[in-house]
Amino acid sequence: MALSIRVSATDLAGTRFAVSPLAETISGLQQLALPDPSPRVGSWVRWVRQELEGRPLRLPATWPLVVSGRPAWPQFLLPAPSTTRTTVDDDLRAMLGTAPQDVVESLHRVFGDDLPPAARDLAAAPAEHLAVVAAELREAHDRLILPHWPRIQALLETDIAYRAAQLASGGAARLFADLHPDLAWSDGHLAVRTDHRPETGADGGLVLLPMALGPDRVIVKRNTTTRTTLRYPCRGIAALTGVVDQEPAPDSTIRLLGRSKAHLLRALASPATSSDLAREAGTTPSAVAQHLAVLHANGLVDRRRHGRRVVYATTPLGDALLDAAGRRVTPP
Repeated sequence: MALSIRVSATDLAGTRFAVSPLAETISGLQQLALPDPSPRVGSWVRWVRQELEGRPLRLPATWPLVVSGRPAWPQFLLPAPSTTRTTVDDDLRAMLGTAPQDVVESLHRVFGDDLPPAARDLAAAPAEHLAVVAAELREAHDRLILPHWPRIQALLETDIAYRAAQLASGGAARLFADLHPDLAWSDGHLAVRTDHRPETGADGGLVLLPMALGPDRVIVKRNTTTRTTLRYPCRGIAALTGVVDQEPAPDSTIRLLGRSKAHLLRALASPATSSDLAREAGTTPSAVAQHLAVLHANGLVDRRRHGRRVVYATTPLGDALLDAAGRRVTPP
């Protein structure tokens, strides 16, 4: 029987989206452990494996907790983000604030009474060993996520903007119907077809986390030490492939638009801000802004504000231009 999440009108009013760099870090580590990781993140996995060849990443306190071969892992490692946009430091501070009793109970829920060494050490001295885990997760984030975080963040924010439009135009029914095929909304209940745990509630509202480096399925963290969270695959992750692999702009596009504008259009197959583009291209923000203005005026790129950030991305016309050159596949 599918997991049913009760969502009252009050819970629905408190439901919100969030972006979590710590969630991407943990999910990325779990993808690396798979013999056959999701094709959605294949370019990132290839990049990471090359990065780690010369300087391995050692996570003796963390790896056994998040990659154990069990169907679950200690959920206190990923508290529900308190705001829409958190930093990795915000996430780690929330993790370090987990009560010792909650740490011990969570470890026993996952591993049973016979705790493996890393979990046993953590249960014996939660505060001390949580600090070690936090330091390891911070290093993993800085080496594996941070180099691509501006692009990942823009991709996640673009997904949230799309979902917000779905909610505004069709309410919760449209939002959840389009969020993932595993989800079904009916009469105040959200069913997760691939999860078979007992019914739970969404006390205070759900926290919806789009994931770039997560699996292809929906993952529900039930309300234990923080709010109930629902992690789902974000839209357009395939567009990140060309950025990670540094795929060049097609020659035909360069002849049409000029080298600078063509490379910007290719780069914007994955959403980005003008400052991200300037940093990647090694040029000035003003030069990038001028080229973006031309591309925008001709309907090849669109822009959307997320707080203080303005994120640019290709339009369907821009996608079609790149598709015609035979160098990319339009993301879903």
